[in-house]
Amino acid sequence: MRRTRILTAVLALAAGLIAGSPPVLAADGAPRPTLAAESYTWKNARIDGGGFVPGIVFNRKEKNLAYARTDIGGAYRWQQASRTWTPLLDSVGWADWGHTGVVSLASDSVDPNKVYAAVGTYTNSWDPGNGAVLRSADRGASWQKTDLPFKLGGNMPGRGMGERLAVDPNRNSVLYLGAPSGKGLWRSTDSGVTWSQVANFPNVGNYQQDPTDTSGYASDNQGIVWVTFDESTGTSGTATKTVYVGVADKDNAVYRSTDAGATWTRLAGQPTGYLAHKGVLDSVNGYLYLAYSDKGGPYDGGKGRLWRYATATGAWTDISPVAEADTYYGFSGLTVDRQKPGTVMATAYSSWWPDTQIFRSTDSGGTWTKAWDYTSYPNRANRFTMDVSSSPWLTWGANPSPPEQTPKLGWMTEALEIDPFDSARMMYGTGATIYGTENLTAWDAGGQFTVRPMVQGLEETAVNDLASPPSGAPLLSALGDIGGFRHTDLTKVPSMMYTSPNFTTTTSLDYAESDPNTVVRVGDLDSGPHVAFSTDNGANWFAGTDPSGVSGGGTVAAAADGSRFVWSPAGTGVQYTTGFGSAWQASSGIPSGAVVESDRVDPKTFYGFKSGKFYVSSDGGATFTGSAATGLPAGDSVRFKALPGTKGDVWLAGGASDGAYGLWHSTDSGATFTRLAGVEQADTIGFGKAATGASYQTLYTSAKIAGVRGIFRSTDKGVSWTRVNDDAHQWGWTGAAITGDPRVYGRVYVSTNGRGVVYGDTSDTGGGSGGGGGGDPTPSGACAVTYTITNQWSGGFQADVKLTNTGTSAWSGWSLGWSFPGGQTVSQLWNADHTQSGAAVTVKNVGWNGNVAAGSSVAFGFTGTWTGTNGKPTAFRLGDRSCTVG
Repeated sequence: MRRTRILTAVLALAAGLIAGSPPVLAADGAPRPTLAAESYTWKNARIDGGGFVPGIVFNRKEKNLAYARTDIGGAYRWQQASRTWTPLLDSVGWADWGHTGVVSLASDSVDPNKVYAAVGTYTNSWDPGNGAVLRSADRGASWQKTDLPFKLGGNMPGRGMGERLAVDPNRNSVLYLGAPSGKGLWRSTDSGVTWSQVANFPNVGNYQQDPTDTSGYASDNQGIVWVTFDESTGTSGTATKTVYVGVADKDNAVYRSTDAGATWTRLAGQPTGYLAHKGVLDSVNGYLYLAYSDKGGPYDGGKGRLWRYATATGAWTDISPVAEADTYYGFSGLTVDRQKPGTVMATAYSSWWPDTQIFRSTDSGGTWTKAWDYTSYPNRANRFTMDVSSSPWLTWGANPSPPEQTPKLGWMTEALEIDPFDSARMMYGTGATIYGTENLTAWDAGGQFTVRPMVQGLEETAVNDLASPPSGAPLLSALGDIGGFRHTDLTKVPSMMYTSPNFTTTTSLDYAESDPNTVVRVGDLDSGPHVAFSTDNGANWFAGTDPSGVSGGGTVAAAADGSRFVWSPAGTGVQYTTGFGSAWQASSGIPSGAVVESDRVDPKTFYGFKSGKFYVSSDGGATFTGSAATGLPAGDSVRFKALPGTKGDVWLAGGASDGAYGLWHSTDSGATFTRLAGVEQADTIGFGKAATGASYQTLYTSAKIAGVRGIFRSTDKGVSWTRVNDDAHQWGWTGAAITGDPRVYGRVYVSTNGRGVVYGDTSDTGGGSGGGGGGDPTPSGACAVTYTITNQWSGGFQADVKLTNTGTSAWSGWSLGWSFPGGQTVSQLWNADHTQSGAAVTVKNVGWNGNVAAGSSVAFGFTGTWTGTNGKPTAFRLGDRSCTVG
């Protein structure tokens, strides 16, 4: 559930080809230079939604033109042909990461090509930059920017109110913007190029969610919260005379100008004691509708009312659908049917339990019906049916007792809009998705309308950690608010997030390098365990036991063979365990809050980092010793990883602009580190399949190199770097996690703070076959092979192969051959290269796993097809030697 939307970036900084034209953000309208040396295709690993959508805006001149805004993940435009959303702010760069928070959107009803966005994520110190107004003349494909002299709060309390930004429907060069933090009402008369404060507007607002909050987050004045024009009081080309403005002030919530903003007065006779979340005008019938709540939302709200103001007579009418005593929620999500203006709808946005409520009136608020009601408590009768088959995780895997149902109709439902051209279509935002219906009018006929997710293309998760194991699912993710997913197919929405337990936020995950079926994750949960384990590659989970004092997830590491785990949770010190966490013991020699990782070869070696110091354990996490290495970043904004296949090979990224900041490499388990020249800043590090002919795995980082921020790749151990993203694909802050894919050369998975998991594939086919050396390797000594079919389905299967050096000498390369007995064909193979001719298969090492010490093993896996039978090979040869078959 969307209980908190504090960006991961705040903590870190403070302590198919996407449809449509690629948007490019330029402060002066000119394109910014591109350093990408190679063409990449960028897509999202599909989750569909996953975050709060506080605003949906339909254009009132052009059919099917609609926009959605998110609190941290940018803005989107609806694509009617594909019924998907196109992201519009992927061009926001690292330095302006706060501009991925969208506090308001306005679509021009005079010129539908024009759209505006008011951007900025926090009004307190968490966001170092001021807000801005972005303007586009091509529906968001490209933008120009005007910086503001104050901050905006797309992820602040009250963000569901609005819209704060509005275009005059008669003179579209005039725009208004309501500002927070006591900054007042602002106006532009040149289509958003320049802005000035409306000096005579009498009230800057005074409502604070929590005046005692010293962080400035909940104590900010929520300010001016919406602007609504009465289009009937103007003519084309002249400014609209009557303008209504909503203010976060419970005693003085609504103001009006009748002279195009020259003067303003408090609307006489208005109700008091509430905040007006929305003000929507029906100019045909002459009614201004107002949705009130006692709180600013989007989470809180215990009482609320709906009022109607007659613009001609000044009469106020309480049109609330229920008695005030019967409300335990505030009202929002206010909309009117432009085809049938007497039809009005509103939501009980803060009704978390048992469900949100939607109210509908067809007589201008005289009488109301509900989306659901009780028959005899706790039984419900619904006017709707829900189909979440396209996003099945929206059930949360829950099995609630009545009157609660799953999936819920929603929560945090502050955005609800009837299509102005189609009375049967409605969309509304929730804390996790956009729902919609296309048979809304069945409501009035006594039938049921069908609610479905209408969210494909809108990806709004905040990513904390990523893993791409060498076998099994290609991607495991740790996400804020909805836990995380196991992606077996990047192009499809997973059926469910991690369950048993459901963490509200997963903070860290890891798998055992030589046994990728063993996975561990840790996270936050209000009540319950904070650690969970899987023995089937994350498909199913079981809870571990918390040591005393744990209050949050922290970071976790799995031993290379899955035999033990080290956990650095919030609330207590670093812990270790053998087995699956039934009994934890305190680690010594390492401070609380350290980031922990494991060596990917030696199951007893673990690493830690805290406040500039690197720590090493060689006894499975029981004791750590501080390294003598110096010159590392002094703060805690550091991420590091050990390289698969090589003991003691560690890469460390991080730092801050006021101290050491960059990328370091160790080949001796952290005893010494060497800083990479040319990498000015780096925040993440990850590894992927080696390029053809390369002797080392591919490196990926989110970094600043040669003066440019971007996503970079190196195929030569960091000697040279290639920027693989471009200025149209930056996604704001990408500093939480990155990983390559060990099976697909060039593929990189990038974490974002609100745009989900982005992955890129290269057009360079030269590196696609992976590493390798010169001629065929001819290792000497005995060998043993274990061939295991790990999964099988009609016509297909997956197998893992383990090759062990049972001789007395190390191998410097290997080539394993066999013949299939049943006509099987290898489809895709990872952690090695392969060829197949008829039934004969030859598998060779890649660059990083050619060296196999005596007594050690190397593993690879593959998927394949079969017909008839799927028998196992009975003989394996290493060069000219036969191997023992286990």
